[in-house]
Amino acid sequence: MGSGWYEWPLVIFTVLGQCVAGGFIVMALVLLSRDMDVQRAQRINRMMFFLWVLMGVGFVASFLHLGSPLRAMNALNRLGSSSLSNEIAAGSLFLVLGGLYWLLSVVGKLPAVAGRIWLWVTLIAALVYMYAMIHVYDIDTVPTWYNSFTPVHFIMTAVIGGPLLGYLLLRSAGETNNLMRWLPLVSLLGLVASIAATLMQTAGLAEIHSSVQQASQLIPLYGDIQLGRLILLVAGLGCWIYPLSRGKTPALSGLIGAMVLVVGGELLGRVIFYGLHMTVGMAVAG
Repeated sequence: MGSGWYEWPLVIFTVLGQCVAGGFIVMALVLLSRDMDVQRAQRINRMMFFLWVLMGVGFVASFLHLGSPLRAMNALNRLGSSSLSNEIAAGSLFLVLGGLYWLLSVVGKLPAVAGRIWLWVTLIAALVYMYAMIHVYDIDTVPTWYNSFTPVHFIMTAVIGGPLLGYLLLRSAGETNNLMRWLPLVSLLGLVASIAATLMQTAGLAEIHSSVQQASQLIPLYGDIQLGRLILLVAGLGCWIYPLSRGKTPALSGLIGAMVLVVGGELLGRVIFYGLHMTVGMAVAG
């Protein structure tokens, strides 16, 4: 028994990857809006640099999970038949497509029509990456993961953190697209859905057990960690939404603080996820 702190490389990789995927989708949709001019697009494209930095940090963390970065290529040996290989391939494709789009657009070597097509392709790659990441944990011998709560929590990380990350980078680029008005509401709805899923999952843990383990006893500080997660998420979104409710534009420092708090909350949630790992053993109920 314990928690998922020992899986910190995967905690970082999954949370950052999902936030980046959500943030990219937000920025891509803004760039694809009909009223986007060249100057505005160029400013937004420059800020995409930080998406790929965060994605790179996530991949570095995932390599540490393998024990040695030299083993990274071995993770692709069973592409098509292994969920792990598919996840690494999908994430790498998303990173390469996004990174090349950023580079070509910044140096002015990407025509407008080709840029729009490239954005759509990369947006689809982000969705495929999300699907592949979720499918890794679709394991029928791990009853605490093999349920609808796993995809909900993974998707809600992207829904909560992605709009905030996208808003932060768009705000840094001086963008005021009308789409940005809806982003706080999207994250807030994502938080509500995440809390509801957490409550239902918590209630169901007592019904999951093997001959040697009780799921509800896997993490002794489960309640405290969940409370800490909720406080961080609410505080983070509050730093973003409160100025808007007063008709003010959130300061960049406040948005950065909000992002740190939200990522911190989702990291705690992912620690719980990995801490709930259990196999069926000789028998399982629930």
